[in-house]
Amino acid sequence: MIRPEYDPDLFYHWTPIKVRFRDLDPLRHVNNSVFSTYLEEARIDFINHIPEFRNSMKSGSSFVLVHLELDFIKPVLFGENVLIGSSVREYGNSSIKGIQAIYSEEKKELKAVAYTTGVWFDLQKNKPKMLPELSDREQYLIKDPLT
Repeated sequence: MIRPEYDPDLFYHWTPIKVRFRDLDPLRHVNNSVFSTYLEEARIDFINHIPEFRNSMKSGSSFVLVHLELDFIKPVLFGENVLIGSSVREYGNSSIKGIQAIYSEEKKELKAVAYTTGVWFDLQKNKPKMLPELSDREQYLIKDPLT
């Protein structure tokens, strides 16, 4: 897995997240399980910024996470807030492989990197469906060719 240095142009979408006291474990850093929650919030935010996905969700479609690979690099400490970059690595017929990275908001220090796969899903029929046609799908791809 790559360890991308912070670059505001690397990812298509950025989500700031405030670290809450309840996110911490007894060692005063964010519990590992909470990293997945932060990534989930950022994926939802990312999807809602793409009109074709947002419109398709109104008619009963959504992404279902089928794979998450997460490397923890450094702890997120009490008092820090984070920025999460989200982009697409690859498109399939009904799936998207994504990449996300968590950085400290102030120092822009890399905290974690995740590779995900989500399947576009028809919630009424309970089965995968084709991705919506995106007007400019290339803009959502990560800008780093090493991914």
